[in-house]
Amino acid sequence: MMGCTDRHFRYLLRLISPTALLYSEMVTTGALLYNEPSDFLSHQQDEPVALQLGGSDPAALAECARLAEQFEYQAVNLNCGCPSDRVQTGGIGACLMATPELVAQCFNHMTEATTLPITIKSRIGIDEHDRYEDFHKFIAPLYTAGCRTFIVHARAAILKGLSPKDNREIPPLKYDYVYRIQDEFPDATFILNGGVKTVEDALKIHDRVPGLMLGRAIYSDPWLLHRLDQAMLGAPDIDHEQIVAKFRDYMCQQLRNGVRLKHMTRHLLGLYLGQPGARAYRRYLSEHMFEDEAGIDVFDTAQQLIH
Repeated sequence: MMGCTDRHFRYLLRLISPTALLYSEMVTTGALLYNEPSDFLSHQQDEPVALQLGGSDPAALAECARLAEQFEYQAVNLNCGCPSDRVQTGGIGACLMATPELVAQCFNHMTEATTLPITIKSRIGIDEHDRYEDFHKFIAPLYTAGCRTFIVHARAAILKGLSPKDNREIPPLKYDYVYRIQDEFPDATFILNGGVKTVEDALKIHDRVPGLMLGRAIYSDPWLLHRLDQAMLGAPDIDHEQIVAKFRDYMCQQLRNGVRLKHMTRHLLGLYLGQPGARAYRRYLSEHMFEDEAGIDVFDTAQQLIH
């Protein structure tokens, strides 16, 4: 979800759902330690939120975990599942599934550095190492180290030959791996990720695991998050227009602070999914939000195309 779950999108999601745990986009340890941390870690009224880190050096990850606490995140998640070329070059992301002992060492350093809970996100395997036994060999050392919360994208990551997009679609989903590992480690929490696109999908899977993570489905249709809250938690109805108005106020404030309109409205293309005029709304935003002087009037004009 690089480029998606930034502080602006998380602010919108918090307006939609008061309780869902939100995750930042992955931030590498180098980005935090060799730049101004506030450029990456500042956030506004999106709690509870977890900082997702990319890295493989235990000491660097420990320092970044301290920063997460300093900037008032509620949890830290180590990404061991991203298959992109960039993370492969750095030996992080899904590459770490080949070195569970190193991941356990990273986990230990991070837990010693902060009082925040540390969680692990992974795939079920990498390349041809995608048997259940391979997945178990990754989880077991982390469980022994003390990790009790795992987020699992229930596909293998193919590190050579597939793009990140293809890695989200081509390797087959193996939910049974997650169900089985949850049964083997009943005092741990395994949160299932991958292929969950509807409320019906979520309800079916939630019977077998204690938690779900959704990414692209929520990004494409932010209101899905509320429908899930309704179905799973009995949440009351929300006023869509009121939420959009609050986010418009937020955009005006950010514009006054020097943030470009495109950094916020690019997250709003799915706001009216399925409604009459949604295509014209998306087209207008896409054509005008990147202009140097684009202001809130661009969003207002786009909204007028919804009928």
